[in-house]
Amino acid sequence: MAVAVVPALAAIALNIMQALVVEFRIKPEFVRDFAVAIEENARASRETEPGCRQFDVCRDPADAAVFFLYELYDDEAAIQAHLKSAHFLQMDQRSAGWVHGKVVRKLQRTAP
Repeated sequence: MAVAVVPALAAIALNIMQALVVEFRIKPEFVRDFAVAIEENARASRETEPGCRQFDVCRDPADAAVFFLYELYDDEAAIQAHLKSAHFLQMDQRSAGWVHGKVVRKLQRTAP
């Protein structure tokens, strides 16, 4: 029985989903533009990227300039495909001057 469990655990380990957690601080004069652009990027990611399973855009209710993204991908290849997608590249270039600060963390999802 232990022999059957080890391959099952190995298969699970190979399929660990990857999460990106991103926090943006946006310059006040660009908050509205950023909100529109990041929501469009999230929609395009969910609808056109096969490896993107979730892309949530959140805002800090106490500070409108703070945005928090939670993105869930099948694997590292799906993250790389996202980073090379036309909608991401356009959003990244368009918003570069709007961003006051950005922190990106890559995590592995351990439970749904």
